[in-house]
Amino acid sequence: MDESLALEELSRVANFSRFHFQRQFSEYCGMTPGCYIQLMRLKRAAYRLVFNPLLRVVDIALDAGYANAESFSRSFKITFDQTPTGFRRNPDWAHWSAQCQLPARERMEKMEVSIVDTVTTLVAALEHRGSPALVNASVSRFIAWRKSSGESPVRTSKTFGIAYDDPQTTPADEYRFDICGSVGKPVAENPYGVITKEIPGGRCAVVRHSGARDRLGDSVRYFFQHWLPDSGEEMRDFQVYFQYLNLPNDAPEHELQTDIYLPLK
Repeated sequence: MDESLALEELSRVANFSRFHFQRQFSEYCGMTPGCYIQLMRLKRAAYRLVFNPLLRVVDIALDAGYANAESFSRSFKITFDQTPTGFRRNPDWAHWSAQCQLPARERMEKMEVSIVDTVTTLVAALEHRGSPALVNASVSRFIAWRKSSGESPVRTSKTFGIAYDDPQTTPADEYRFDICGSVGKPVAENPYGVITKEIPGGRCAVVRHSGARDRLGDSVRYFFQHWLPDSGEEMRDFQVYFQYLNLPNDAPEHELQTDIYLPLK
């Protein structure tokens, strides 16, 4: 994202002619390569605005490939219907999510699944209830609790997500997801709504998902539709959960690493 991504170079890497690459890419992603690159840079900029509040808007603009803050602000407002400073103060995550949504696609490559034994983990949990498009608002609330309480510091604690529902098949107002951080003792009462829960230990199938977090559903569906029926295994009475090995404000999207755990009997 920080480099020049000329269509000629992308076509060469894909081993297509320029015309064929552009047509295939547009069919696959629902937009031209140029529009996709711009959207991904603005998506990363939106994360930085909210989750790296000390970064100046002009520095975020330059990192996104814009010559100045003014051209970045115009492009950001056209895409997300908010100025960068307005988004930083009060992000409309629902609109952001809709703008960043790409066509659903089935994951076809074989997944490297391992069977591991996990230990019970005590976690601080913020229960997100409602539209999956607003999960980032709950993430911001959880981060605020982490910073104010010091009970689950991001640099030394593990970060998890517990998925109770499939966002593609669950009505938005019924969607449930927990944002969690490991703790050494039950959390103190707090105004953020963070409570104490446990992720139970036991046998789990685990696979590593590399790349965008909003494509995690592709890997989870492959788990259920392909791996589980062929494995002879049965699910335990606990939800699929994720361990986030790095975070979007610290790493480029293509370098994000997430372990997906499927609890087994």
